[in-house]
Amino acid sequence: MIYNSYMNLISKKYTSVVVILFLMVLTRGSHLLTSASLPDASFALFLIGGMLLKKPKWFISLFAFSVVIDLVTLSMNITYQIPINLGYLGLLVSYGIMWGFGSRIANTKSFLKFAAFSVLATLIAFLISTQTYNLLSGTFPDITIKQSIQTGWEYLPQSFIYTMSYIMVYWGIRPLFRRQFVSQKATAL
Repeated sequence: MIYNSYMNLISKKYTSVVVILFLMVLTRGSHLLTSASLPDASFALFLIGGMLLKKPKWFISLFAFSVVIDLVTLSMNITYQIPINLGYLGLLVSYGIMWGFGSRIANTKSFLKFAAFSVLATLIAFLISTQTYNLLSGTFPDITIKQSIQTGWEYLPQSFIYTMSYIMVYWGIRPLFRRQFVSQKATAL
């Protein structure tokens, strides 16, 4: 009985990883909604990963996978404009923030706490990722901090809406997965 519960937990972790990886592949190619792709869900996926997987090894694995996706996309499509340089390190910090906030709200049943932490994490992660890109990537060599903030601000509404939409969808479907997991445990008894 304990063995079955342990195996169900392991199965749930690996299923979560596979779903997150699949969604990352599906959405990572574009930051915007187009006829060919969904908007980037990376911020949301790292928050959800923090909620479901918690351990740093999973964070490192997902971050490495996101870098691989970017490298493959760059090699296949030269118009893809994500340079891998010093500014890219901001994503490591931003995704780490999303992961950390996700692990803090993993067991909450309060929608208000879930939403507040998600909003705060998304805003902080967005600020860090855009500012490190603008200031450290070399794409804008003479940009001031004020100009960088103004430039980043232009992209905040769409990034925020997409990220929060993904996160709210997760909140909505989360009980379905819990019910399935609980019914599997009940069946095992």
